[in-house]
Amino acid sequence: MSTETMTNVPVHISMIMDGNGRWAKERGKERVYGHFEGVESVRACVEASLEYGVKYLSVFAFSEENWNRPEEEVVTLMGLMVKAMAAEMEALNKNGVRFMVLGNRDRLSDEINTEIDACMQMTADNEALTLIVFLSYSGKWDILQAAKKMALEMIRHPEKREELENMGVDGFDRFLVTAGIPDPDLIVRTSGESRISNYMLWQSAYSEFLFVDTLWPDFRKDEFRKALESYAKRDRRYGKVK
Repeated sequence: MSTETMTNVPVHISMIMDGNGRWAKERGKERVYGHFEGVESVRACVEASLEYGVKYLSVFAFSEENWNRPEEEVVTLMGLMVKAMAAEMEALNKNGVRFMVLGNRDRLSDEINTEIDACMQMTADNEALTLIVFLSYSGKWDILQAAKKMALEMIRHPEKREELENMGVDGFDRFLVTAGIPDPDLIVRTSGESRISNYMLWQSAYSEFLFVDTLWPDFRKDEFRKALESYAKRDRRYGKVK
């Protein structure tokens, strides 16, 4: 299916990038080798998103739970992310891609946060595609920090008590780190695992899910197209009868 004939393209597609370690192990390499190759898959998905007209592409790069991995791997991953951001930003900016990082950034080093801020500022006005990297993120953490924000707002602004008590689901969205970003239409997890691993728990309430056996370093444009084709066949009811 070509870009001209692709129909029902998701506004927001999200990737749970899994299988880097296994991919490397199958080739007799250290786990970090798979992470390096996984950067190429992110690049391929960005290019495909631009070609097919996807407006938001998000990737689950590093969870809160990933901090429990061996220190050497964590250090290598963080270094890789800094280098990847610096290396890709000129091309992303040239192609109209807005870059964002969402997550518990308090746990990141000053060096990484400085690089993130510079990249986000450089691309802030771009509109062709928004690339969101979830870094040091978990769904439960996101909901908890949103609840804390809401509680603090009630304490600091008692005049808003009635407004907050009567607030609906849409109102709560503004306290999440994804405020202003549409919920994912399609979430793809690679490597054959069939779980969401504490990822966008609130935002994925009505997302379509696709679990594929492909390991993340092998997930390139052809696999991205197949994911879009699978989504195009879905009938999204949102709890209603059609």
